[in-house]
Formats: sequence, C-alpha cells, structure tokens
Amino acid sequence: MPAPDFLPALTGSFAQPAAENPTVDMIEAAYQHHGLHFRYINCEVSSASLADAVRGARAMGWAGFNCSLPHKVAVIDLLDGLGESAAIMGAVNCAVRRDGQYIGENTDGKGFLESLKSVVDPAGKSIVMFGAGGAARAIGVETALAGARAITVVNRSAERGQALVDLLNDMTDAQASFVQWEGDYDVSTGSDVVVNATSIGLFPDVDARIPVNLDTLTPGMVVADVIPNPPRTRLIRDAERRGCTVLDGLGMLVNQGVISIKYWTGADVEPSAMRDKLESIFGG
Repeated sequence: MPAPDFLPALTGSFAQPAAENPTVDMIEAAYQHHGLHFRYINCEVSSASLADAVRGARAMGWAGFNCSLPHKVAVIDLLDGLGESAAIMGAVNCAVRRDGQYIGENTDGKGFLESLKSVVDPAGKSIVMFGAGGAARAIGVETALAGARAITVVNRSAERGQALVDLLNDMTDAQASFVQWEGDYDVSTGSDVVVNATSIGLFPDVDARIPVNLDTLTPGMVVADVIPNPPRTRLIRDAERRGCTVLDGLGMLVNQGVISIKYWTGADVEPSAMRDKLESIFGG
C-alpha cells in the first residue's frame, strides 16, 4: 500500500500496563486489509494520567480510543456523553469522536451479541450466564436489550451476582434471577444459551474446568465462551462433544473490533482479516 500524503487518523488503547495486546494486531490487520489510513496504537496510561491522556487525544484529533481496566468507569467523567448500553452498564471501553465530542460506548457486549446472532436470535430466549464481572455485565445488558426473555446469573459472590440481576431487572425488560454457584451447576432443560463470562480456562490455565454438570448440556443449546486464548477452551470442546452449537471467544473479540472500527472510520471491515490474525496468534 503506498504511503498516504497526509497523516493517518489515530485510534488506540489506553491500557495499564501496556503489555502485548492482540487487539492492536487485529485492528491494524483490518486497517491494512482495507487500505484505511488509520493507525491503532497501545498506550500505557496510569490512573493518575488518564485525564491527561484524554485531553491529549482531543488535542491530536484522535478518531477514538479503547479503554481497558481499570479505566472503563473513570473515563466516563472525561467524556461528553454515553451511548444507551454504556449508560446502563456504567462502563465504557470505546470512545468515538462525533461532531467534535467524545461519546462513550461499550462494544464488549455488542461484539458478543453479533457473534451470538450468527447462530441464534436471543429475542425470547432463556440465557444462563456464569459470572457477574465486566464481561457478564456487558453481555447481560446487550442480550436483554436485544429481547432476551430470561437471564439467570450464576455467580459465587452473591453481592455481585444480585447487583447485576437488579440492574437488568431495573433497566431492561428481561426477567433476571440470581443463583449462587456452589458445586457443579445443573443447566435447566429450558435454557437456550449458556455463556461462560468468567476467566476460567484462560491461558495459561487452559485445563481449568467450569463447574457445570456436562450431562445437562443438550444438543438444542448454544454454548458460548468469552475467552479468546485459547479459542477452543475445555468448555467449548466438552459442549461440542455433547452436540451443542458452540461459539468461541474470538467471535466476540473480532466483532467488538468490527463495531469499533465502524464507529471510528465509518467503514464496514471484513471480520475474516481480523480473525485470521488472531488465529495466527492464539491458534484456531
């Protein structure tokens, strides 16, 4: 690709610390594949320097940026507004410049939703979700807004689990309920979608087992894992052997990138270019 005769627009990630970030490679792969004159850079930003980083992005005319933990909540006070789901979640992972203002969005749940829609429409469905952290919060809100009928939050901490259930019941039309996670969980026969929104199985603990009774996973269910590394987690392999439709964590990560790039550039990019890059990093 010939060098542009102008400076590329900047996007990036405000992370702490700035370790290896596969999202950088994924987004850069999309930019290069489509010849977009944008760059995505990873910046190490401490909590004390977050306000300066956002002011710097404004001054340099960045098209937008991602925020990782611990900045997803603190950044809200530095932005000019929030999208619908980000306002409900109270967390932002993507800022986009619109009419000279930075608007906070949350693409984590949106990325999962797009991945889920490739195999089933969540409208009217019953969802069982393990975990009550940031990923679970994003997935719960987006699937509820997409019309999920019921969401069961299964979590060890009753306080965090009930807080998520209260949020979903208060702010969406879904019927949410909490179940304390003690021992192997039996997935009810009426469940349509089962989601691991915890870090169980994340590299290097690839053999870690989700405490779920595998005999209660049936071929009519969709089983999804948010973990991208490794893509084929133990849960995914076990569910696949039981005839379930499975979704790995790469789909959520790729679609999150597709949505972010659309926000920043207006371009609809090819997901396969990003998935190919991630598979070269994590394996297929």
